[in-house]
Amino acid sequence: MCKFDITIAGELNLDLVLYGLPEILPLEHEMLASGFQLTLGSSSAILAHNLAVLGRKVGFISLIGRDEIGMIALDRLRECGVDVSRVRHAESSTGTGVTVLLHHGSERRILTYPGTMAEMSIDDLDIDYLSHSRHFHLSSLFLHKALIADIPDLLRELKGRGLTLSLDTNDDPDDIWGGVLPQILPLIDILFPNERELLRIACESSMESALKMLSSVVPMIVVKRGPQGCLLQIGQDRFAIPAIQVTPVDSIGAGDSFNSGFLAAWLGGKSAADAARAGNIAGALSVLRPGGTEAFRDRALSADFFSRHGAPVEVIQEWPLRA
Repeated sequence: MCKFDITIAGELNLDLVLYGLPEILPLEHEMLASGFQLTLGSSSAILAHNLAVLGRKVGFISLIGRDEIGMIALDRLRECGVDVSRVRHAESSTGTGVTVLLHHGSERRILTYPGTMAEMSIDDLDIDYLSHSRHFHLSSLFLHKALIADIPDLLRELKGRGLTLSLDTNDDPDDIWGGVLPQILPLIDILFPNERELLRIACESSMESALKMLSSVVPMIVVKRGPQGCLLQIGQDRFAIPAIQVTPVDSIGAGDSFNSGFLAAWLGGKSAADAARAGNIAGALSVLRPGGTEAFRDRALSADFFSRHGAPVEVIQEWPLRA
């Protein structure tokens, strides 16, 4: 039997979020924020955390620095039951990555120091550990500078061992959208883009043409559309799943939270349509608190929210979770 429902190899860092800043930030002038939040960041770690809260058994591999930022991030995963036994400390002096987000009303600046996430290589991954699972997920494709050349072989190996695979590319900071991406798309079972990423991945100008092209390569595409819900493309069939309407506090990590709801339900045996509903509920829950995991850390809030909206997945309420 598999030890895990899902394994993830990816980045682990913290988000430092400042609120209430003006759009124009002059040099050599101290600006005062109206609020601050330190929270677990990075697409891979947010997904791992929220999947564990939703009852899935999660194995996680990452590379962190020998610093307090790395330990805080690691503790956030450990406390909700994610297995972090294969997370390694970098032998170099490189620190754990961190993202600083500056909120300007409905828009934000995103400043990232990649740190150890850019150094994690295939030598840092325990393939047998990753394969002791039913499913493998990869996020932030273009941030894995030392790993990216080996990702096609990694995915082929895991696919050959019987795992299903999902991918959320996230953004490409260089806006090239090439490299190994064409090689790995035929290996992917579920692709999780937002609307902009969908167009860039497909090199198309409309959602219709992008979905037509990519659906011939990837069996299931789930397009995240924020307050418009999501589009589910399975072969030639397309379904629009409406969003849960809430008043957002913070959209950071909402897409990763959507992925967690979808995969938690899908790995629990639910249909793709039910999984997409769970994704919308998880994404809506996420925006009720700052950062991508704080709403999930509030077990009373998350359990009530999932229950009220009839989610096809339940929140595990013990705190901390058993490992």
